Amino acid sequence: MIRNNWYAILDSKQVPSHKLVGFRRLGENLVFWRDKQGMVHCYRDSCPHRGAALSKGKLIHDSIQCPFHGLEFNPQGNCTYIPSYGKNGVVPKAFHLTGYPLREKHGLIWLWFGDATDPLPPINFFPSLTGHDYSYAGFQDHWKTHYSRAVENQLDVVHLPFVHHNTIGAGNRRLVDGPIAEWDERDGDLLNLWVFNRVDDGTPPKKSSELSKPEGHPSLQFRFPNTWQNWISDDFRVFIAFVPVDEENTILYIRNYQRSLRIPIFRSVVNTLSLIGSWVIERQDKRVVETQVPLRTYYRMPEILIRGDSPIVLYRKRRAL
Repeated sequence: MIRNNWYAILDSKQVPSHKLVGFRRLGENLVFWRDKQGMVHCYRDSCPHRGAALSKGKLIHDSIQCPFHGLEFNPQGNCTYIPSYGKNGVVPKAFHLTGYPLREKHGLIWLWFGDATDPLPPINFFPSLTGHDYSYAGFQDHWKTHYSRAVENQLDVVHLPFVHHNTIGAGNRRLVDGPIAEWDERDGDLLNLWVFNRVDDGTPPKKSSELSKPEGHPSLQFRFPNTWQNWISDDFRVFIAFVPVDEENTILYIRNYQRSLRIPIFRSVVNTLSLIGSWVIERQDKRVVETQVPLRTYYRMPEILIRGDSPIVLYRKRRAL
């Protein structure tokens, strides 16, 4: 994982009120809970006393009670009570939890993975999805691979007519012009990608320098380090957060955003039905990507890349910085 970045790691609904929940994220077991004000807190899921999982404990008001020996930790991570020392006992300062800063925005929980800074940088989402006129439905799926492979799959325009031959790759558009891929001049974390796949008519593919960007939006956008959107139209997008679990596992949080229907009952039905297509397409990708070795990718590795892989090269260069 790349340090000093905000990672989308959970859907907000996964951390309910009045309950401890444990998840593995960014290679660590973490415990999450909400205080009385609804703010989410996150610490390593291990009691500093004997290493028991705090997520198996209880919430005592706003504090975690360890399930093993009853030590209590407040939302700041400080141990406030060791039962065996008595209610007036002095708690050693060493009894402190290691935690991570969190923010909750856009229905997601974001974790700052990096150096402590004050203030922390803002969370950048896709501005086009932040309007109140969009609604969405989503699902999640577990992939047995490193998150870099999952990201690169969504930047890969060459695989479409083969992996998705009967869905989004139908039409036998095997020849790839370009593609055009570039980091946004105003937003260095945003990778814009324009796709120009076509049927092979015998003419050679064009280089990206020979192409002109269409007016309007890009085909795809990736925001470093782990979010992506397929800009299908001004009224419909597919969003994915590629959430690192550890070096061998990733969870994809997939959402379909739309704003063409606004009547609540119809909107809800259409949002849910639209997920069927996304689920089919995602499973087509998963079947292949989970076979790729090694699981994690690097800028320089024993693969022979082709011209259509240029977005992947840009992504790998950025990860290597």
